Amino acid sequence: MRTLLALIGVIALVAVALMYFGLVNIDQTRPAMVQAPQFKADVARVSVGTEDKTVSVPTVNVEKPGNAQ
Repeated sequence: MRTLLALIGVIALVAVALMYFGLVNIDQTRPAMVQAPQFKADVARVSVGTEDKTVSVPTVNVEKPGNAQ
């Protein structure tokens, strides 16, 4: 139970931080009268791409000692 409450708290803090830094913007688009209020969320867009590169990687050789005691 304590873990669940801690997880909910962390999620709430992350949501507040995202709104504070402007990555998430939530606006109410319909007032809350008889119907449920309607919200519009504008979230940050992230684009991810790939790129082919040739990278030189060092080789590692491991030599075991002959008769270590």
